[in-house]
Amino acid sequence: MPTHESPDPAAVAEERRRVRQLRASVDLTCAVLRQGRLGRAEAEELVAGLRHRALELFPGKGSVFDLVLAPRLERILAEVLPPSAPAVRRVLPFRPRRKGEISSRRR
Repeated sequence: MPTHESPDPAAVAEERRRVRQLRASVDLTCAVLRQGRLGRAEAEELVAGLRHRALELFPGKGSVFDLVLAPRLERILAEVLPPSAPAVRRVLPFRPRRKGEISSRRR
């Protein structure tokens, strides 16, 4: 019968601290984007900075960011920036899907 060890309280506290920091960064970034005062390039730089911060807090979890947060940020940008605004590039550099991989975007 496998024994279940309780998680290290210090590790749990550290994980919660990092989650709080990420949540605050995401909320702040979304609020700034929704103000609509940034141009497309500035907004994309802000999102890239958020992704960088997320990877500092959770190394190796870029795919989670791309799956969970990138669509939310793209939606905000689509709502805030007028359709006539030139799209220089995508908000985030999405990795190409591998053969047989399920798409995270709905059509």
